[in-house]
Amino acid sequence: MSPEPASLALRRAVEVSGNANVVEGPLQGYHHETYVFPLAGAVEAGTGGPARWKCREPRSNLFWFDRRCFASEEQLLWALQGQITGIPGIIRAGDLGLQRFIEGETLGARHRSGSEISPVLFEQIVDLFRQLVRIRPGDITIDRRCDPRDRPVDGDTSGFLERLIWFTEDRVYAPNREVFGDLLDSLGVDGDSFKRLRKHVSGLSERPFCLLHADLHRENFIVDRDDRLWTIDWELAMVGDPLYDLATHLYLMRYPKAQERRMIERWCGAVEGVARGSSAGWRDDLPKLLDCKWVQSVFTDVMRESLSLGAAPYLDEKRLARAGGKVRRVLSAAAEPLGLERVPNLRHVMDSLVRWFREHGEPGTERVS
Repeated sequence: MSPEPASLALRRAVEVSGNANVVEGPLQGYHHETYVFPLAGAVEAGTGGPARWKCREPRSNLFWFDRRCFASEEQLLWALQGQITGIPGIIRAGDLGLQRFIEGETLGARHRSGSEISPVLFEQIVDLFRQLVRIRPGDITIDRRCDPRDRPVDGDTSGFLERLIWFTEDRVYAPNREVFGDLLDSLGVDGDSFKRLRKHVSGLSERPFCLLHADLHRENFIVDRDDRLWTIDWELAMVGDPLYDLATHLYLMRYPKAQERRMIERWCGAVEGVARGSSAGWRDDLPKLLDCKWVQSVFTDVMRESLSLGAAPYLDEKRLARAGGKVRRVLSAAAEPLGLERVPNLRHVMDSLVRWFREHGEPGTERVS
């Protein structure tokens, strides 16, 4: 690696580590530019080797598809030390908060999407949910970035979900309609889709709010050499409906059906043992929340797949087919909550993407601000 810093994140990593030659990165990641390095005197527990730390900065001009609640992930991790096991440690280096880099492999590297995970790791995820539901809204007093109207009163699950739908409608769909509106219209998705979604998910049961990670997928779990599970990337954490955290987890993990049913069963028992009523109405509400996740993915995948096509200097047929297949799959899964009378076939989806590419595709354009 060149010792000449080329970005704020790299400059800070070199400055804190004191040696550009020990800095590794940038690590793969969509939202942040991240570098890893050891610090003199810091030792990794259990190994005797040097502990490594992460320095990262948000990438500029990124398209955020998810609402962020807390002002700082590092502040949140500070607040959760001693309350949640298996989270990265935090240290101060001047005005920086550095997260400990967890040595190991992702859960996805050990158990790919769609496959069962081992019982020992499965039970650690259940225990994580148990710990999360213990942390009530008043227990987290750190700075928030979300608007006060995005914080419905404890138990107002319908209000909580409405603010998430509003974010997709007002902060993702509306400001980018000029670029993606014709494409979405051609797929049967328009401004009225949100009215249909709201009707579809109405009537949620009340449940006591707690802390949510809100992004528990296989790449956000790290398995260390002792089969201990660590949970990383708390940037999308929020306070809200515990069942939404389960729905997001099931949607992202793609468990086999038998293990998914087992997770639902174990989750209900775990959260009810801590905060009574946390699983109230789950049989009716969990399908609604999963449907909401699929609708969110329609906007995410249509826009991301379009941008990936637009970033290339020419339209590659294989890439186009992959993008079209992914978009059609999420449209099929979200057809009912979106009120789609007919899901467009693959040829129609691909033709729509081609038209978008011809109008908006530019080499090197990967991000929307």
